Amino acid sequence: MPAAGSEGEEGLAGEQPGPGTPKLCGYLQKLSGKGPLRGFRSRWFVFDPRRCYLYYFKGPQEPLPLGHLDIASSCFSYHQPEAGAAASGDELTAFEVHSPGGAVTVLKAATRQDTTYWLQELQQKRWEYCHNLDSRTSPTPSDFSKGLVAKDNPDISILNQNASAERARNILAVETSPTDLVGEQAASQPAPVQGSAINFSLKQWSTEIKNSMSSLRKGSNDNRRSIFYTTEEWELLDPTPKDLEDSMALEEKRKHLAEGSKGLTSSAFPFDFGRIPHKARRPLKDMIGSSKNRTSSDSSPTECCSGNGNRLLSELQLKYQSQQEELEKLKKDLLSQKELVRLLQQTVRSSQYDKYFASRLCEGVPKDTLELLHQKDEQILGLNNQLEKLNLEKDSLQQEVKNLKCKVGELNERLGMLMETIQAKDEVIMKLSRQLSECEDSTSSQSGAINSPTATCSNKELQELDRLKDNLQGYKTQNKFLNKEILELSTLRRNAEAREREWQAKYTSLEAKLCQIESKYLILLQEMKTPVCSEDQSPASEVITQLLEDALKAEPNEQPEQAFFKPHLVSEYDIYGFQTIPEDDDEEKLVAKSRALDLRSLSLSENREISTGVKWENYLASTMNREMMRCVELKNLIRSGIPHEHRSKMWKWCVNLHVKKFKDSAVPGYFQILLQKALEKPNPASKQIELDLLRTLPNNKHYSSPTSEGIQKLRNVLLAFSWRNPDIGYCQGLNRLVAIALLYLEQEDAFWCLVTIVEVFMPRDYYTKTLLGSQVDQRVFKDLLSEKLPRLHSHFEQYKVDYTLITFNWFLVVFVDSVVSDILFKIWDSFLYEGPKVIFRFALALFKYKEEEILKLQDSMSIFKYLRYFTRTILDARKLTAIAFGDLNPFPLRQIRNRRAYHLDKVRLELTELEAIREDFLREREICTEKRDLISDDEEDS
Repeated sequence: MPAAGSEGEEGLAGEQPGPGTPKLCGYLQKLSGKGPLRGFRSRWFVFDPRRCYLYYFKGPQEPLPLGHLDIASSCFSYHQPEAGAAASGDELTAFEVHSPGGAVTVLKAATRQDTTYWLQELQQKRWEYCHNLDSRTSPTPSDFSKGLVAKDNPDISILNQNASAERARNILAVETSPTDLVGEQAASQPAPVQGSAINFSLKQWSTEIKNSMSSLRKGSNDNRRSIFYTTEEWELLDPTPKDLEDSMALEEKRKHLAEGSKGLTSSAFPFDFGRIPHKARRPLKDMIGSSKNRTSSDSSPTECCSGNGNRLLSELQLKYQSQQEELEKLKKDLLSQKELVRLLQQTVRSSQYDKYFASRLCEGVPKDTLELLHQKDEQILGLNNQLEKLNLEKDSLQQEVKNLKCKVGELNERLGMLMETIQAKDEVIMKLSRQLSECEDSTSSQSGAINSPTATCSNKELQELDRLKDNLQGYKTQNKFLNKEILELSTLRRNAEAREREWQAKYTSLEAKLCQIESKYLILLQEMKTPVCSEDQSPASEVITQLLEDALKAEPNEQPEQAFFKPHLVSEYDIYGFQTIPEDDDEEKLVAKSRALDLRSLSLSENREISTGVKWENYLASTMNREMMRCVELKNLIRSGIPHEHRSKMWKWCVNLHVKKFKDSAVPGYFQILLQKALEKPNPASKQIELDLLRTLPNNKHYSSPTSEGIQKLRNVLLAFSWRNPDIGYCQGLNRLVAIALLYLEQEDAFWCLVTIVEVFMPRDYYTKTLLGSQVDQRVFKDLLSEKLPRLHSHFEQYKVDYTLITFNWFLVVFVDSVVSDILFKIWDSFLYEGPKVIFRFALALFKYKEEEILKLQDSMSIFKYLRYFTRTILDARKLTAIAFGDLNPFPLRQIRNRRAYHLDKVRLELTELEAIREDFLREREICTEKRDLISDDEEDS
């Protein structure tokens, strides 16, 4: 998140697309399938500007794409329907994408306007990708690195645009705007209805069933109820005696409620088709009234008016009658269902009563009494049945009366409308009769004079029509030829690009071999060089000296045409801004140049293989419709190294992942507030920060001079952090952490990166004055070394080598200035994602990488001297990563935490003892006059 209002916050790799740039996405229908199943299927399409791919998904919320189209290598044309196919309008809304290899994809938009928009946008994206960037080696502008490394990306070569081609494209461009089915807002719209072609897929059908079942599972219990219900509740088949005693009183209440709600529950439809309100019938009059106005301007008004009116009236009548019949059928079905439910309820109720009375009265009650009770019950049931039948007949008669009244009202309204229609027709007939009589009078006088000119004009029009038909046919032929020519030229261009890629691969292979040969050549010259103090100067030594001077000379600036053919093996600075060859010592120059050549050879060899860049592109494509989350796949990708063009984005995401709770609790503009406070009121750490700025990374061009762009950014971040964490303020080592972060992040993101390292990753007191946490980690590392590399640990113990003097700085600044830059940034990739455990992994991996060489050394001085520089000789990042994350497993974090807690108590006890010794010494000095003149370094500084 860039800091608002801060200077130099914009990335320097080129113009970034603004936040308001519309994203090219939307619904299109894709022709797929074979045989009778072939048809258009609606898909969600998203354009990826990084690779100029058009990905298509099943829907806007799907995480993984179904496939993609390579727009950079494709050409477009309108879709011509197959011979004999019915004209359906697809030729106006469908277009074809011709991909490499002869594959043709047919897409169809909802409207012709959307088709034009998609074609123009895809053509524009293809033009920008192919003509503004070198698509073989560099990403699109939206993915350039941010931070300090963005402005000097060596892989970017902007090509000069052809002005005439731009003018031609602007002239041929068609102004169009998309509908709601194109753009990010289309994701909230339903998918367009697919065409009439057969669109059936067993896989899609099963998916739809699964989706519907999942939606039913997610719904509430009300949604899962049956739609068949009655106005009365079901009773238990075996009720309790108390329930049966209360049932008589409840039955009376239910009857009253049922009678009161009959008018509401008699129809299960929210809209009564039998009662069309007056406002709903108004459009018929309006339509007839509008037909009156149209009749005055038509060629045959009488026939049009009468035909349209009668047709419209008959259609409405048929529709109304069909709806009435359907409504009557549904009402009859509802009544029959209610009658069936009622009979079943009575049967259940009578059986319950019989069971109840049989159980209660069977003891001590005469049989005559029981028979009498049964007779009375049967009489009551018969009377109830008759009463209900009479009520139903009454309701049906009332309903028929209402329907008849409605029909009478509707017939009256129809009669009024027909009368108005007849009156309008009579007026039109009268008016047309007058016009006809006037026309007959005028034509009789002018018939002789008009006959000859009319024949001449008709002949000319026929000739012009024939000429236009011939021209149209010629243009169609030209269009087909030009389309075929364009397709052939595109094929030739793709073949040329394929050959160029083959040549590029061969060139890269030869360049890698050349780097290896030149590196060996430099080492050979160094071995054959005669010492300066030697008095024997043979002619061969002079030749070797001259060859060394030539090898160390800076390469002259070549002309562009010469520089294209000559490989630039070693540049002055690498892509991170670090100096590749030192300027002072010739011997060091030779070693550094040989190391740079080896690195160049390794990077070229990796590029020839299937690199991690392809995996990263596929993963980022799968996250276009969803947020990135922590997973095993992402962890493995980060461990293999983040590509240069994606490192800014991934570092920022990792930092935000760890400090989300801090940023959510902070006020808006928190970094700017701290920075403003630091500039207005300096704190005690400001002086030490200023002293360390130029000593941070003097071998990096972004921090080499006071006017370098990185110096001011480094100052701002360190000052803001000193105000955020006054307990630490500033510690030597923080400046290097911030300097590395600023190479890929903006100021505010680098500030939060420092917060992540100091306050989230590292233990407390790691960067305080006592460096308590750093000392603890060194003891933990000793334990791990003795466990993972026991032979090397015994070798160090045998020769009394304290290797923590070397590794202490590794942990404090996370290997800055300890390993080559390529390995450093791969370590930081994993470190920002996984945390401090990565430092232990790579520290052990460095020792394991050179374990055999160290074991060959047999004295403490040579071992310690080798440990000071051996990490700079490790160049194979892939092998080192395999050791760190493969050979050293298992590597549980719980073990590190337990050992940290164990050693923390011991180190605190030792510091307490040292403090007690210091206090005893101070007391003795006060007592003894001989020691009063001694002043400690701390007191002298104070």
